[in-house]
Amino acid sequence: MTAAPRTPGTVAVPGAVLSFDVVGDLADATPDTPPLVLAGSPMDSTGFGSLAARLDGRVLVLTDPRNTGRSTPDDATAAVTPQQHAEDLHALVAALGVGQVDVFASSGAAVNLLHLLAAHPDDVRILVAHEPPMAGLLPDADAIARACDDMVATYDAAGQGPAMARFIGLVTHRGEVTGDEPAPDPAMFGLPTEDDGSRDDPLMANVRGGGVISVPDLDAVRAAPTRVVVGVGEESGGPDDGEIAGRAAHAVARALGQEPVVFPGGHNGFLGGEFGQTGAPDEFAARLREVLATR
Repeated sequence: MTAAPRTPGTVAVPGAVLSFDVVGDLADATPDTPPLVLAGSPMDSTGFGSLAARLDGRVLVLTDPRNTGRSTPDDATAAVTPQQHAEDLHALVAALGVGQVDVFASSGAAVNLLHLLAAHPDDVRILVAHEPPMAGLLPDADAIARACDDMVATYDAAGQGPAMARFIGLVTHRGEVTGDEPAPDPAMFGLPTEDDGSRDDPLMANVRGGGVISVPDLDAVRAAPTRVVVGVGEESGGPDDGEIAGRAAHAVARALGQEPVVFPGGHNGFLGGEFGQTGAPDEFAARLREVLATR
């Protein structure tokens, strides 16, 4: 099968120029089969290679969010809020010029897309929000917020390695976060222990901007015409004993009056070798197709 053409594009937004790719021809999109945006945060478009290859027949849009990939921010050290990411996505949808889009949003992007629905409810026809780490809905939200504050303080004082070790320890922790968890050694994860002086990590910009704790106007999300499907990985645990993103997915689904849809793998179940991680991309893509086809 001949690979669909891939066309790069950019859109200027306040404080940045965002990059994206269209896979296929936007002219082939229809109201019943609009472009499918694959959105990550802080992951850029390179993380969706395996999933995109398994979604032939759909016109795809792959995004590099602010501070990632080929996108160029004015200040990569500044905090980025979910609301700012939402406005960036709104600008992208407008730039495509095809009306509504469908979106598969992973991790932080799922939080950003829920903020988008609250602010711009007509942008998205179907949103599949896979494991939004919306910890503000969890009973241990205060402890998680303190852990995020400690992470940012560690980043400012000691750099990326120690801060990322704290992040990995937090997001892989199962069950309630108490705040008594020890800070992991960066070397355990192959992270640098020396501070290189840089402070432009996109994940830390998102954490600094409240991306883990922020909760959108859920009444506005519920009122939007968008069909919202909240996804959770089968390996991510349950509403009480799972990882933060898995527990939060259950909480978001409950807040929206639904049960989460279970996807193969864990938080990164769609990966097929990207970033050295392999989930279950074949099964994940099949599940995504099924969810998108359901009316």
